[in-house]
Amino acid sequence: MVDITAEIVLFDGFDELDAIGPYEVLENGAQAGASIDTNLVTLEETDIVTASHDLRVEPDGTLGDPDLLLVPGGGWTTSTGGVRLVVDEGDLPAAVDECYTNGATVASVCTGAMILAEAGLLEGRPATTHPAAVDDLEETAANVVDERVVDDGDVLTAGGVTSGIDLGLWLLEREFDESIADEVAEEMIHERRGEVFG
Repeated sequence: MVDITAEIVLFDGFDELDAIGPYEVLENGAQAGASIDTNLVTLEETDIVTASHDLRVEPDGTLGDPDLLLVPGGGWTTSTGGVRLVVDEGDLPAAVDECYTNGATVASVCTGAMILAEAGLLEGRPATTHPAAVDDLEETAANVVDERVVDDGDVLTAGGVTSGIDLGLWLLEREFDESIADEVAEEMIHERRGEVFG
């Protein structure tokens, strides 16, 4: 029995590193002693999800009732897929809101913040996103800040693509122990950048 179940929700057009970066961090955290189980999931059952750079991923299953839900970005600046499409369709933001209502901590990477905004989770909260979406996020009820990782308790946001690695490391530190996060960062040869805002 693990202390934290984490799910990273995938959709066609998600940015590869937004999801796979934190996934590897959390998986390495589990190997370093963190009691966490991380899965890649989708809203509906599917064999393959195609990411923004054409990486094809086989998900572990469908969205359940995780303790931690991580939402990647990708495709906000296009009109054909990714975040822009799932925001317009509305199903994923509704599912994110339901997970949050059921007690999950929700985190986003990059333009995944736009999904959280559509779900109503960023109203009055500090939040960050990729520079390409800052103007759009400012048009929502979020308090946009120029930070790499923002922790507002049960809702976290991370800026551009590689900040998802720092988000994952912060979650390991926050939920488990700084030494685990440091061990993972050293193993991944990653130098953490900036201070967590919040």
